[in-house]
Amino acid sequence: MTNQTLSGRAAIVGLGATEFSKNSGRTELRLAMEATLSALADAGIDPSEVEGFSSYTMDKVPEYEVARLLGCKNVKFFSQIPHGGGAACAPVMHAAMAVATGVAKVVVVYRAMNERSWYRFGTGTYGFGDTPIFENVNYGWYMPHGLHTPAAWVGMFAQRYMHTYGATSEDFGRVAVGVRDFAATNPAAFFYGKPITLADHQASRWIAEPLHLLDCCQESDGAVAMVITSAERARDLRQKPVIIKAGAQGISDGQQSMTSFYREDITGLPEMGVVAKELYAQSGLGPDDFQTAVIYDHFTPFVLPQLEEFGFAKRGEAKDFIRAGHHARGGKLPINPHGGQLGEAYIHGMNGVAEAVRQVRGTAANQVADVENVLVTAGTGVPTSGLILGTA
Repeated sequence: MTNQTLSGRAAIVGLGATEFSKNSGRTELRLAMEATLSALADAGIDPSEVEGFSSYTMDKVPEYEVARLLGCKNVKFFSQIPHGGGAACAPVMHAAMAVATGVAKVVVVYRAMNERSWYRFGTGTYGFGDTPIFENVNYGWYMPHGLHTPAAWVGMFAQRYMHTYGATSEDFGRVAVGVRDFAATNPAAFFYGKPITLADHQASRWIAEPLHLLDCCQESDGAVAMVITSAERARDLRQKPVIIKAGAQGISDGQQSMTSFYREDITGLPEMGVVAKELYAQSGLGPDDFQTAVIYDHFTPFVLPQLEEFGFAKRGEAKDFIRAGHHARGGKLPINPHGGQLGEAYIHGMNGVAEAVRQVRGTAANQVADVENVLVTAGTGVPTSGLILGTA
């Protein structure tokens, strides 16, 4: 037997994205096609060569229609990953597995959404009572008590983290200030030219205590797509190869979707710990090997335990990491130099993967010096995923 992993066997060779807005003015299918065609052109690969697709279960754009419009001849692989933002890195992982095993030579990963103009995840009106499947019935134990929205669900974890480790609302605010500073100098970001101060954060209205408005990510329209092929072929294509050094998914003990409140300890994110352990094992890398990281920031409180799960700070000490400014511009681990979902856009984390690609290529708006490895994490509070991307 051989001890093979997917590490180093596939690469991201094409990247495409639409603009990010609050009203795209076109269908999600149109957005997906714009991003996909742009990614294929970026790679220099003809659309007819695409043999596989991967996206999210929440994506309303079916791969067969994308394939038909692209003129694909023989599609051999397709997958959709559940759990919303927890899927952010997993489609790239699935594409890499397909390429590494020879199932498909060229795979497109995409996410297209009109999540501001067409529908909104944060409203708290999901129609669960009309569709009594397991997950919806499960939420019936929480919603009658006011836990209606993602912000309220995350607020429970945040309150306990603050109580146990002495973190404060200002610590969460420092996360928001840092990413908005990056967004202010990223022309693709919705909040380009619009930094905030800690005072702005503290003055923003409550959403679900301890979360202020500026602790919560945007709701955005837009699309992102990437092209994945073998690392060997990538060497001959037009763009600098971005090697997929590791990919992982994670579910841990007592896992539920956003409401894992019955664990003995709700101050950590053990499912992200599963991902961290696997990423480090596949890649042979550790916390000191990253020049920048894209940490899923749908809500600022969950940034802190992610830093701890990956070993950038000891348990309960991420607040000190943030207070020291290590996460900010010029820090030892700049986080979300594109502005994150708080500052650039909320494309369910796929725009964060795109930023990691740009950082490795050396083409980012806020380029970090000498990037060799970038960590990317997916949504927290749910079954999740992660990637390590880097140079050859």
